Amino acid sequence: MAINKQPVARKCRSFDISPAVMGYGNKKTTRNPGGNRRKKVSEYGAQLQEKQKVKFVYGVLEKQFHRYYLKATNMDGITGDNMLQLLELRLDNVVYRLGLGKTRRAARQIVSHGHIRVNGLKVDIPSYSVKVGDVITLRQRSAESELFKGLREGTTAVTPKWLTFDAANLKGTVVAVPAREDVDFEPQMNMIVEFYSR
Repeated sequence: MAINKQPVARKCRSFDISPAVMGYGNKKTTRNPGGNRRKKVSEYGAQLQEKQKVKFVYGVLEKQFHRYYLKATNMDGITGDNMLQLLELRLDNVVYRLGLGKTRRAARQIVSHGHIRVNGLKVDIPSYSVKVGDVITLRQRSAESELFKGLREGTTAVTPKWLTFDAANLKGTVVAVPAREDVDFEPQMNMIVEFYSR
């Protein structure tokens, strides 16, 4: 299994996004502040940059990301919005959105280590796609651990309107399909669709 070990602050700076999008509130880099970036970027270069940015934010590698595009093209509606919806409904992203993981990388590790239950069943696949009505909980033993004990007093994460979170029971529910405005950054999905439809 491939693991993304790219430095977060430097990649955020190159993609011109806030590290807060990745869950890192106070991370920054001072290396090469002026930079020597090319001023003019071709249309292909801009599309490639946008694709790389969205892949980086969600922690998805190329092969899987392309599969999301193919799946989105076969769904009804706008391909870009469908693709964003598929990425938002990944289990690791939902765990991050509920505040059970401080970052998407931490949420991915929480899922793969078997701490998460979906509708009472163990799911340790970060790319598992949740559906409306699914209930996400912690394993009983995990809920009592120090790692998650502080969450019972409440989490600092802002839960999007398509999810509900019961802090007392550490239980999240998918109540709706995520909309484009629920995403905490502004991806240009049309550029990604144009990139793949060449």
